[in-house]
Amino acid sequence: MIENTLNYLLEHSWVGLVFLIVLGTVIARFTAKKFFDRLAVKFEATRNLYDDGLLDAARKPLGLGIWIVGISWAAEIVGGNAQAEIFAYVEPAREVAVIWLLVWFAVRFVRFVEKNVSDKEYRDDPVDETTASLVGKLLRIAVIITGVLVVLQTLGFSIAGVLAAGGIGGIAIGFAARDLLANFFGALMIFLDRPFSVGDWIRSPDRNIEGTVEEIGWRLTRIRTFDQRPLYVPNSVFTSLVVENPSRMHNRRIYETIGVRYDDVAVLPEIIADVESMLRSHPAIDRSRTLMVNFVEFGASSLDFFVYTFTRTTVWTEFHGIKQEILFRISDIVASHGAEIAFPTQTLLVPPTAEPSAGREPSAGKEPLAGEQQLGP
Repeated sequence: MIENTLNYLLEHSWVGLVFLIVLGTVIARFTAKKFFDRLAVKFEATRNLYDDGLLDAARKPLGLGIWIVGISWAAEIVGGNAQAEIFAYVEPAREVAVIWLLVWFAVRFVRFVEKNVSDKEYRDDPVDETTASLVGKLLRIAVIITGVLVVLQTLGFSIAGVLAAGGIGGIAIGFAARDLLANFFGALMIFLDRPFSVGDWIRSPDRNIEGTVEEIGWRLTRIRTFDQRPLYVPNSVFTSLVVENPSRMHNRRIYETIGVRYDDVAVLPEIIADVESMLRSHPAIDRSRTLMVNFVEFGASSLDFFVYTFTRTTVWTEFHGIKQEILFRISDIVASHGAEIAFPTQTLLVPPTAEPSAGREPSAGKEPLAGEQQLGP
């Protein structure tokens, strides 16, 4: 009885080995999680971009990799005793999975760096978001293509043959996907010429396009309009589109025409001089730019002078607050000289009625003609 039991245990010792492997896999996964948690606490104190990137990128791939290696190892032991044909694919599947995990790790690391390299908390000289997006996209494409080629080589395919077939097929794909290629080269043009970047406010006089750039992809650029609707524009459109980028303006312009009454012509030179003096002393006005206040026109019902100047700020909300304050000050200057801001008026001249000629007597005793009515006694 004992001998039979020992023989059975010896014949089925692989079951215990499989159990130990699975148990070891669970322990290794738990240990790795605790290790990463402690590393995260230490790395938070340094705020190093690449340390945090490696930790964030390795968490999920390494955890999944422990399970894949452990389960595949146990499956190989089971396959060696079960003599099932399906277990012959365990080793190549594990190799492909490991390559995929390495690609996943690299892609996660590139994405983390791309997202945070523009963050001032990580760098004193943050990289421009558009540049980071371009480099990140190129690196991710390179990593994925390399991973696919390595997987094909691992599975026994000839990379040289794959590349040759890809070159021939690329011609056919190029004809079939002209729009996709046009969008791709449109995105490349945006990244190289930099007419706008992520976060810029852009608009086009050619099309009804205006809003803030949220993302520049390889096929589409996402723009958030001012009523908070997403606008998806194919990148090929920008190769032939006039784009205005107000975000890169140096100043904002105040250009207003103001009219006073014709009765105030005597004090108009003093009003113009005071308005110009006020603008030159205003802290929000850029005096290095053109500043003009001049009488320009005898209007239909007003004497018109214009104000032409630039603010230091380019922020839209701040600009309108400054403009409002300046217009109120101009109104106060006009009123301080006893003048008034004109509004459209018309003067109607009524000629006086003609009086009876001297020496002419009224027809008092004249008899009324037929059909006339006698008025009064």
